[in-house]
Parts: sequence; C-alpha cells; structure tokens
Amino acid sequence: MTERRRNALIVGASRGLGFGLVETLLGLGWRVTATQRKASPQLAALASEALTVETADIDDDDAVCALRERLDAQSFDLVFVVAGVATAIADPVHEVPREVAAQVYLTNAVSPVRFAETFVDRVATGGTIAFMSSILGSVALNESGGSETYRASKAALNTYARSFEARHRGRPFGVLLIHPGWVRTDMGGADADIDIATSVAGMAEVIEGQIGKTGIAYLDYEGQPLAW
Repeated sequence: MTERRRNALIVGASRGLGFGLVETLLGLGWRVTATQRKASPQLAALASEALTVETADIDDDDAVCALRERLDAQSFDLVFVVAGVATAIADPVHEVPREVAAQVYLTNAVSPVRFAETFVDRVATGGTIAFMSSILGSVALNESGGSETYRASKAALNTYARSFEARHRGRPFGVLLIHPGWVRTDMGGADADIDIATSVAGMAEVIEGQIGKTGIAYLDYEGQPLAW
C-alpha cells in the first residue's frame, strides 16, 4: 500500500526561514501549502504539483478566515506559523513608540495563536501545530537583556501556546514551539551563527520527530529542550 504523502501549511513562506522550510519539506516528499503576504518571486519559481501558494496576512482576521474557507477540504499534518517581525529590535522598550511595540506583540504573539485557532480542526490526527519561537522567548534564560520588544513578544507567544495546548488538550495533535537558531537572514543579520539550510534541515528533522506526539514541546532546531 502506498504511504500517504504528508501535508503541511507553512504560514509566512515568501522568504528566509519560511521559504527554506518549504524547499526542504518538498524535498522530503511533503505536499506543501505556503502563504505569502504579497507575491513572492521565490515561491513562484518553486511551482510544482506538490506546492500550492496562497496569499494571506496573519494580522488580517478576514484574510485568515477566507484562507480557511479556501482550504476547507484539506487536513494538515503540520500547520507551522513562521511569520513574525523584529521591528526596532535593538531599542529598549522605553525608546520604542507604543504603536510599534504593540504591533510587534500582535504580529508575533497574538496573530499566530489566532491563526492556529482558526485552523485547529484542519490538523490531522497525529499532526503538529508549530510556532516559530526563539530562545529569546525564554524568561529563564534572559540573563543579558536586549531585544526587549522582540523577547517579550516571543515570551508571550510561548505563554499563549501553552494556554492553547491546555485548551485543546485531548485533541489528537501536538504543539511545538521551535527556536531556529541564530540564522543569517534579513532578521538575523550577517554575523549570525548558522545559515538557513542548516536551520531548516534541523527544524524539518525535529518536526518529523514530533509527528504522532501530543502535549507541548519547546525545542531548538537540534531538538534540544529549552527552559521556559
């Protein structure tokens, strides 16, 4: 009997880590639906029968609901919300305009969980809902400060994800918060530790290892647990 092809929804895949994950999962034989906020030439160049590209902004509830309607016939082994921002990451919170700090919080913490809630009944038995977190979201490991609004948004995401998992405990899927490493992307900068290929290869291995598990895990791209 032919094994069923796994199906992923990667949210925020127009570039960087999201795009790298799409490439990697396609290479592993997954079928992928990738979302973009605006047209991505990189995604367009990946066109294949295994890839569907959709447009939606996670901060736009109407757009997310419309996406849910368009994908109503599908179930996903992985729903991975990658999208996020790092606006004014170098500035201490008292120097960041309130509206900027609020938008970072909404995009990085509130919108991912709202998206997951919209798609919760589209997750296949044994599947995973994943959120792109960061080691900077660990309160226990914050010994150096810095990246204040970004740190706080990822810590809030971790907290919301734990509440999300508790709210849906008993459903047959797991929740994963993953730290991709310090990666050489537009967000991570040229001095970061690892390249995109290393990060996404590790994350894909972690994701495949989580399939079939329930509960919640907070792991890095090498599969190591992180302190909350």
